Amino acid sequence: MNINKLLFPLFSLGICISNIAQNPIVQTYYTADPAPMVHNGKVYVYTSHDEDTTVNNFFTMFDWRCYSSDDMVNWTDHGAVASLKNFEWLDKTNGAWAPQCIERNGRFYLYVPVHGEGISVLVSDSPTGPFHDPLGHRLIVDSEDVWTDIDPTVFIDDDGQAYLYWGNPSLFYVKLNEDMISYDRTIGKNGIVAVEMNAESFGESKAKDGKHLTNYTEGPWFYKRNDIYYLVYAAGGIPEYIAYSTAPTAEGPWTYQGYIMERAPHLAFTNHPGIVDFKGNSYFFYHDQDLSGGEGFKRSVSVEQFEYNDDGSIPLITPTKEGVKESVANLNPFKKVEAETIAWSEGLKTASNDKTGVYVTNVDGGDFIKVRSVDFKQGAETFTVRAEPLNGGKIEIRLDSKNGSLLGVCEITKTGSERNWQTFTTRTDNHKGVHDLFFVFKGGEGELFNLDYWEFLK
Repeated sequence: MNINKLLFPLFSLGICISNIAQNPIVQTYYTADPAPMVHNGKVYVYTSHDEDTTVNNFFTMFDWRCYSSDDMVNWTDHGAVASLKNFEWLDKTNGAWAPQCIERNGRFYLYVPVHGEGISVLVSDSPTGPFHDPLGHRLIVDSEDVWTDIDPTVFIDDDGQAYLYWGNPSLFYVKLNEDMISYDRTIGKNGIVAVEMNAESFGESKAKDGKHLTNYTEGPWFYKRNDIYYLVYAAGGIPEYIAYSTAPTAEGPWTYQGYIMERAPHLAFTNHPGIVDFKGNSYFFYHDQDLSGGEGFKRSVSVEQFEYNDDGSIPLITPTKEGVKESVANLNPFKKVEAETIAWSEGLKTASNDKTGVYVTNVDGGDFIKVRSVDFKQGAETFTVRAEPLNGGKIEIRLDSKNGSLLGVCEITKTGSERNWQTFTTRTDNHKGVHDLFFVFKGGEGELFNLDYWEFLK
């Protein structure tokens, strides 16, 4: 059984969560450590992945996942785009921690820490992979303590110089060479610069572990906006807040600015920031533990829209269940839409294979998918879906809520004993305008079907 089918009743107790929730933005897996990247009119979010079942009640993380959106409310699942198995030299079965990806000269560089093994890099010609290991060894080879080498964040400055910051409990950086898979060894100690940790730069330490000399803890996020360099990070020890510092250059000096996100009951004991501007808006990514019902080793990525103050400072941001309230674009239902493009779902998983790619699976009666801001324009008369029948069932097509206006019902019928992907079609009411779209799944016992993609026809 999908563990989320047990956890969702806890998450939605007492309210109709499907009508108001946007956070967390992924419900089919536990995701953490969000790293957003804007590329070609989309936001790609790279995440670590907490397994449904933990080992020894600790972080159990084998791969890195990717999701994308062009409207900030519907997220397309691209599956696990990289994993520990990408590193043939690495004898490690756990510890795929917080990643970040960046594009340069048409190639995509995914910087990943492996707990206890330091920071490595993977490369691809596509933001969604496949990624490969260009080095055959870790990237940061001169570190004195690979156990503290976690949470890389990468940024390319206006002059073309790229920087990679990382670290817990201290903060380090290297100046990456143009190839993005090596670094300048002439600065710092064998190329690694240790940032001076003082209260003026990162605030007075609130941790009680004796390791963190300032309020800085881990999870740095480095970027530049309007000539101000920002370093946003998890702060305060455990449990973590989110704070930030600013600087006039990419190498400092840093000045502590205070908290961005304080504690809230549904936040995990860790947190991890990511910030981007997209289509005229600013977005703050983080993770919480609400989807898992309060399990700190099973986290989920959320996002909030915010506005910078006139002086460039970042306001205090409240973590909400509503998340992003308005889309920045409407979804076009008259072209093929991947079934794994989801604003909200309950009870489902995704899977992938080489032939079909990513698809929606674990569909039982009562599960559903919500897709936001769908523009039917002057109306749609036909609905078609590519599905793989298992036990068979129905898709109720509804507007604006799980129990909203019924556009039509598509029968997914099982024929014979063999499983095979087929296209199913039904007539729909000719509804017009922009609506949230719900696919509500009905059927008997067991898994009903798998879903690949859908579209409406005029």
